[in-house]
Amino acid sequence: MNPIQTPEPYDPLTDPPLPVPPGHKSASILERVLRKGWFGITAELNPPDSSDPRDVFKAAEPLESVADAINATDASGANCHMSSMGICSLMTRAGRSMVLQISCRDRNRIAIQGDVLGAAAIGVGNVLCLTGDGVGVGDQPGAKSVFDFDSISLLRTLKTMRDEGMFLSGRKLTTPPSIFLGAAENPCIPPYEWRAQRLAKKVGAGADFIQTNYIYDIELFKRFMDRVRDQGTHEKVFIMAGVGPLASARAARWMRDNVPGIHVPDAVIQRMETADKPGAEGKKLCIELIQQIREIEGVSGVHIMAYRREHLVQEIIEESGLLQERLAAREAEQAQDGIPGTGH
Repeated sequence: MNPIQTPEPYDPLTDPPLPVPPGHKSASILERVLRKGWFGITAELNPPDSSDPRDVFKAAEPLESVADAINATDASGANCHMSSMGICSLMTRAGRSMVLQISCRDRNRIAIQGDVLGAAAIGVGNVLCLTGDGVGVGDQPGAKSVFDFDSISLLRTLKTMRDEGMFLSGRKLTTPPSIFLGAAENPCIPPYEWRAQRLAKKVGAGADFIQTNYIYDIELFKRFMDRVRDQGTHEKVFIMAGVGPLASARAARWMRDNVPGIHVPDAVIQRMETADKPGAEGKKLCIELIQQIREIEGVSGVHIMAYRREHLVQEIIEESGLLQERLAAREAEQAQDGIPGTGH
């Protein structure tokens, strides 16, 4: 039995609207999993530099059997790739559960609100709200930034659309979008004391779930979660810790020095340097981190990011023990209540 609830292909032109369970914001599998109290699993799909849909499906294949939802990144690092909306459209029609990422860097409030209605119409149930990296870090630094919103004002706007049934202008919507709202957080970069407060602001603005940046310093992350629990924020939002396999010490240094918001401790780089097989050691480290994160109170899941190495995600999840735990939870639920439904 596949421990991940896999939906059926969905055609918005012929299929009825996806049902939203009572007390839920969306028909999202991810939301269902998290509200059940299961440890959630999401994974990042890095968009191809291609217009061929087969390239998308090939990259997504290793993620489909292990992720409750797949993130389609939105020009991450200010680099141009196939759009998050395009990938979500392809994958949702094929029956995959997706997370639409929206970066405030590239579109204004008119375009963003329209995109969210379009995403909801094709069955996308999860939206991750991001401010976005500045264009100066990307491969087209001459591009014009927009930043009409930041992540917090975007969250407030989408919450208004969903819960109050109106655009930011006050104009009424005929049918509000049923969406599970997410945001990002960077727990392991200074100012550390401010990070938990920033998270609380995003939750107050409407975030239902959080996906953090890469966690390689477990002690720093534990201290972050201590502050989160002191505030009681963990009871108001589902926090998914970001992890990913390092390929080498050189790759770890490059990430630390060039990717905004990432902290890689010296001890981790040294471990990679002394490993006989750095790639295997990076995978082992990722599994260890997942197992340690699983034991931290207030953490609801993991978000796995393996840039251009999606094939490792399935192995990491299988070897971490999370699927066995999920299978046991499903069997217990089925014994009590019957087989749970599906949705996007």
